[in-house]
Amino acid sequence: MERTTLDLWVGIFVVAGIAALVMLAMKVGNLSTYNVSETYQVHAYFDNIGGLKPKASIKSAGVLVGRVTEITLDSTTYKAKVTMSLDKRYQFPKDTFANINTAGLLGEQYIGLNPGGDTENLAPNGEIKRTQSAMVLEDLIGKFIYSKAEEPAK
Repeated sequence: MERTTLDLWVGIFVVAGIAALVMLAMKVGNLSTYNVSETYQVHAYFDNIGGLKPKASIKSAGVLVGRVTEITLDSTTYKAKVTMSLDKRYQFPKDTFANINTAGLLGEQYIGLNPGGDTENLAPNGEIKRTQSAMVLEDLIGKFIYSKAEEPAK
């Protein structure tokens, strides 16, 4: 009887550990915070997307409102075309501003939506025309070093 009780507790502990690992994997993969509901697609063009990846978060005022579904290179403009899937509960004006932000100093990148004041909303398969590309830390450091190298010596 003692051995079976011990085996039962070990089994419960192992199952709880596996459940914790699954929850951690979902949290790391950004899958736990977004429930699948009805969505509509919009797209935007960016000069530089930095490290933005498919399934990246789309937030407005800190609230998760969608996910990036696809990133492609437009062969005519040579800009990155980012397709976004937004929750139908959240409608945004046509003049919404999309910028690529970074969570923390070196964290994951996400798209931040800042709604404008237009009375018309974005239509499904519409385009967000006002965008700001990602700030690449390496480019900023390079510009700083280059500007310091050009300064005349005192």
